[in-house]
Order: sequence, then C-alpha cells, then structure tokens
Amino acid sequence: MTQPLRLNPDRLFPADADTRAVARRLYAEVKGLPIISPHGHTDPSWFAGNENFANPAELLITPDHYVFRMLHSQGMAMEDLGVPRADGGPVEADPRKIWRRFAENYHLFRGTPSRMWHDWVYAEAFGIDVRLSAETADHYYDVIDAALKTDAFKPRALFDRYNIEVLTTTESPLDTLEHHKVINASGWKGRVLTAYRPDPVLDPDYEGFRDNLKVLAEQTGRDTMNWEGYLQALRDRRAFFIEMGATSTDHGHPTAFTADLSKADAEALFKRVSTAPASAADAELFRGQMLTEMAAMSVEDGLVMQLHPGS
Repeated sequence: MTQPLRLNPDRLFPADADTRAVARRLYAEVKGLPIISPHGHTDPSWFAGNENFANPAELLITPDHYVFRMLHSQGMAMEDLGVPRADGGPVEADPRKIWRRFAENYHLFRGTPSRMWHDWVYAEAFGIDVRLSAETADHYYDVIDAALKTDAFKPRALFDRYNIEVLTTTESPLDTLEHHKVINASGWKGRVLTAYRPDPVLDPDYEGFRDNLKVLAEQTGRDTMNWEGYLQALRDRRAFFIEMGATSTDHGHPTAFTADLSKADAEALFKRVSTAPASAADAELFRGQMLTEMAAMSVEDGLVMQLHPGS
C-alpha cells in the first residue's frame, strides 16, 4: 500500500517540549544562512563540466558509499548496485534495475542519517509526496530522471539554489586537481575547494601504499624511500594544494591513536613499512606517528586538520 511522504519540521529536534522550543528558536536564527560545507562528498568534475546528471542511480546510489555499504552489509552484492569492481569485471549497467533494488530495500535505512537525507531530497528537491518502496520505485525514477534532464538540476544551478557559500571536495595527495583548475579558470563564482586527503601515502594498509610512494617521488622529485625526503614530499604536495585553494586536510584513519617517536625510531619504522608489507602493530604505529607529523605540518602551513577515525 502506497504511503504518503511527510517530513515533520521538528523531526531532528528533542522530544521534550521545552527543549524543542529552544531548538526551534535557535534553528530559526540560522536556517537562512549560507551553507559552508567542509566535507561535501561531491565530485569536482560535476562543477567543472556542469553537465546534467545521467540518471537517478548514478547520482544517488552508485557513488554513495553510505548507501551501497549499508546494502552490502545486508547481503547485497555491490556489483548489483553498479559499483565498479576492482578487477574491472561486469556490474549492473541498467540504472532502473539498480534503482528498483534500492527501493525494494529502502526499509533497511529506517532510522539512519541516510534515510533522513534521502527523504528530504525526494520531498523538497523533487516534490515527491509518496514514500519510496518497491511499489513506487518506477514513479520515483521517472520523476527524478525527468528533473535531472533540466538546466535547473545541473550542478552549478543546484549549488546556487541551495545558497552554498563554499563546498570542499576531498582529493588524494597524488591528484593533479585538474577539475579544480577548470573550475578556477571558468569564471563561475561558486567556491569549490579541495581538501588534502593523504591516506593513500600515510596508511601502510592502504591498497598500493608502496606504489603510491613511488608516484609521490615522481611528482615531487624527492627521495620518498628516505624519511626526511618522504616528509618533505608531503610538505610539497600540501603546498600545491594550498596554491589550488585548499584550506584543510582530511584524515580517515581507523583510530585516533597518535605517536611521537624519536627521529631514529620513526626512520626505522618508515623503512619497515615502506619496503615490505607492514604488521598490524607497525601499521597502527605508523598511522599514529603520521597524525602527529600532519598536526605539526598544519601548524606550519595553516591547513585545518579534520579527523574522522573509525568510520
């Protein structure tokens, strides 16, 4: 049975009446202010090319790791959601089938931030007034798909519509930031900044870590198999990101553990993790040391350090 989609304006406020009244007053003061998003989960290519989004699945399901990881945790193959395979193998290519699978399992998101956000998008951005389910999946797809084909739903138009003052994307330290260069040269007034996400060259457990050190050496001309050369290469890349407008770094470590080793111990640890697969203990110790090193570099260059461990 089709159910209505209604968003209670107090849905994120406390249940206690007095506390909720305070929340309402505070919200009224800020709800019209511009959005400043330091971690926007968006692709800079959207704003560089400003092309229409291809379809609902490509926009709202396949690239959203909060969505596909949740469904995968409940037994769904990520290939069935169109998520590219590491080995380049086949994945579902029909966006309507992907959307139907998502709709059939939408109940799994009940009570999650993803559900709250998706419901807002459907009701407020697309004007849909029935709940998403297997029964309404095609209706949702058709409404959203039609909207995405209009100029009003191009990336830059959405940026302006929702009063975004600044939006920060997140890039690997090895990224050449070509899309940001295009945005900066386009004359468009929207501020889309990059953030320096050094995990690929800080985390020994990151896939391709040692190969990434070689790329880092090629980009900077530094000896990244040497501790001091490695640290200077990281500074060089931070400086490049700052030149491109970055104001922050972003770190997705498994834990918030930090270490402050002597130079000799840090050098020995780096030699172990950079030349062979790291033990679990060495990997965690190195990540902890690098959080300390990154904090020191932030003091030097002024980049704000964002850390979200355990996510």
